[in-house]
Amino acid sequence: MPKKEFLVTSLSGLNQRLDVFLSVKISELTRSQIQKIIGSKRVKVNGETKKSNYMLKEGEKVEIEYAFSEPEEIQPENIPLDVIHCDRHILVVNKTSGMVVHPGAGNRKHTLVNALLFHFPGIRDVGPEERCGIVHRLDKETSGLMVVARNMDAYTGLQEQFKKREVQKVYLGLVWGRMREKEGKFTWAIGRHVKHGERISVRTKKPRDAVTLFSVQREYEQFTLLEIKPITGRTHQIRVHLAAAGHSLVGDTRYGYRKTKIRVPRLFLHASYLSFTHPKTKETVEFSSLLPEDLKIFLGKL
Repeated sequence: MPKKEFLVTSLSGLNQRLDVFLSVKISELTRSQIQKIIGSKRVKVNGETKKSNYMLKEGEKVEIEYAFSEPEEIQPENIPLDVIHCDRHILVVNKTSGMVVHPGAGNRKHTLVNALLFHFPGIRDVGPEERCGIVHRLDKETSGLMVVARNMDAYTGLQEQFKKREVQKVYLGLVWGRMREKEGKFTWAIGRHVKHGERISVRTKKPRDAVTLFSVQREYEQFTLLEIKPITGRTHQIRVHLAAAGHSLVGDTRYGYRKTKIRVPRLFLHASYLSFTHPKTKETVEFSSLLPEDLKIFLGKL
């Protein structure tokens, strides 16, 4: 049975839950799997068994024993795709809310990658096995535009554009309350929460720069519809910035849950515009996507 050891330092694991620390260190195991291993007494901290919620201290040694099996090959699935654009080099798809972008530990089916492998089999050789063709991501709950690479030249070219922040992305999001200004910018650095490592927060010991622009599109009695432009591409950046500003996204149960009698269909965040340089033609290409029907219906009832 494989055994791994990790040292808790001021930069890694300090004041973090034991299960969260291990889920970050061992990507092939889910947090629930790690919790089961901890419960079976196969995790020790300085030679002693601890509970999942044990808060780690600097200098402690964490040991874990677990059975590891190679993940099965990702299988194609006949899942419908809304393809906005298709050529020999790239695809632009309109991802539906509720779809995970790529497989991970404990989640090998029903993702965008599974669907891509069915409709475009050649994409299997583009990039890492679990992220075939994927050069950027949207949260599971977020709908909207994504570009996918169909060959390695396109893959490396698009990755470089994202790295240099040359890709323009625009979202539509409905937030709680009224904004003080019609347009503005959030510049709070974000990172893993100081205590809850599974969440992103402005309260972090490892801040990374994050910039989000916004402009008001329409105001309602309790809500405001925003056009949102993330300049950087940090995990959950839009959701965290808006929650920190006191105007969390409607339907965000992770960062901004509010009790309301209004029935919210899901997270109100849609990637509505995407622009980048085509990796082959070198021309600027632009794509847009209207609000999905469920979000339009919700707005119509306000």
